[in-house]
Amino acid sequence: MTTSASVPAGPEGAIAGPVTDRLVEANQRYATAFTDPGMDARPVLGVAVVACMDARLDLHAALGLKLGDCHTIRNAGGVVTDDVIRSLTISQRALGTRSIVLIHHTGCGLESLTEEFRHELEMEVGQRPSWAVEAFRDVDQDVRQSMQRVRTSPFLVHTDDVRGFVFDVKTGRLREIDPA
Repeated sequence: MTTSASVPAGPEGAIAGPVTDRLVEANQRYATAFTDPGMDARPVLGVAVVACMDARLDLHAALGLKLGDCHTIRNAGGVVTDDVIRSLTISQRALGTRSIVLIHHTGCGLESLTEEFRHELEMEVGQRPSWAVEAFRDVDQDVRQSMQRVRTSPFLVHTDDVRGFVFDVKTGRLREIDPA
């Protein structure tokens, strides 16, 4: 497996050449050997995973998942926002998922931000963002809050199998969070 750490870097560690060009070239190589797996959009395991977008989380490897096993929804912090509820609602009501796994992680960048970030953006660009930063100090409590948001959403029909975890970026282990 190639990681960005093994990609040739230019000055100050920047990746040499346009990254998007590299990705398109990689896709061309991928497509030459690609065969249609014959799947539809319904996840085989009937599960949706909501996780942080952090590049250190290889969710499929960490959870033993294969292509087609789950829906994966990622954002900064793995926070359950209105858009995550939208995606989960479609996942459940249109595509048959019944279980939801929420994964936050240690060392998350949202732990070092505050809502002041929105104010700074407003000062810089002249417009206040319509979204909340959703920063937090206690990752366990934020997982509990995310579980509560899922369980109380009127749009989700399957809220009996919602579990939350913290992924340790140093050990690769999940630690389950008690919702209470």
